[in-house]
Amino acid sequence: MSWSPNLPAMRFFVGVAKARSFSVAAREMNISQPALSRNIRMLEEGVGTSLFDRDTRNVRLTAAGEALLPVVERLLTDIDHAFSELSLSFSGERGRVVVGALPSLAAGFLPQVIAAFRLTHPGVDIAVVDTLSGAIETRFRDRQVDLALIAQNQESNDLTFLPIFQEEFGLVCRSDDDLAGGIAATWETFGEKPFIAMAPLSSVRRTTDATFAKIGRVVEPLFECAHVPTVGGLIANGLGISALPKSVLPLLGSDKLVWRPLGKPTVSRSVGVASWRHFSLSPAARAFRAALLAAAEKMEK
Repeated sequence: MSWSPNLPAMRFFVGVAKARSFSVAAREMNISQPALSRNIRMLEEGVGTSLFDRDTRNVRLTAAGEALLPVVERLLTDIDHAFSELSLSFSGERGRVVVGALPSLAAGFLPQVIAAFRLTHPGVDIAVVDTLSGAIETRFRDRQVDLALIAQNQESNDLTFLPIFQEEFGLVCRSDDDLAGGIAATWETFGEKPFIAMAPLSSVRRTTDATFAKIGRVVEPLFECAHVPTVGGLIANGLGISALPKSVLPLLGSDKLVWRPLGKPTVSRSVGVASWRHFSLSPAARAFRAALLAAAEKMEK
């Protein structure tokens, strides 16, 4: 037997089987009796046998109908469950969101947003990938991340970027360094002492390189580090100084260090939520993006 089940007909079949009456089932299911009878007849033609024995007073399932009823009930239960699950996904109440984030934001801003979001969306799993900005863009192209907390990159036209806050760059040095106090620090300072830089793929490095180019200075880094704690360890041991946004301070791993604002020029970076322009966000990802934007707005108040 080859049979393609018709969903309304299956529901009508169960309704008649339970009511044991076409008229009662029609009334309960808000359908005319001729239309109900027509659907049952089509179902019987599909399965190739009668499903009900009828007389003027009674409607009873045939043996075939008795065999079919639990099968249809199970199918309807599975379908209803599947569409219930889908409705949760479509509404953003269920799903999985992979968030790429710069290490400083993954450790500072992001965890509090995830904690609050899980209270209102317990069915959504959040996975975090903390890595450098260039690596995040590669993961976007491979569809390995849905959203990212990164610094704005003017070179990329493939990302949709929604800014959430600005953060200023400053000089990081040891607390006993002569740069730790006194006269204001400037970007010219980095030509006078060993410079400890972030790795070339990082958003911090892009900013520092652009600033040195702007003031016409060539500053060769003594070290290039992929991780902020490495920068902190090198500075703490007297091996140089660095320029970093203030948000990375908790990651430096040393209480011997100080952060001072930099001038001439004053430099900041725009941090925001990015998504890949060519892919649509899932409802869960859209809900989490809204949570990130709302959290950033509260920070500004």
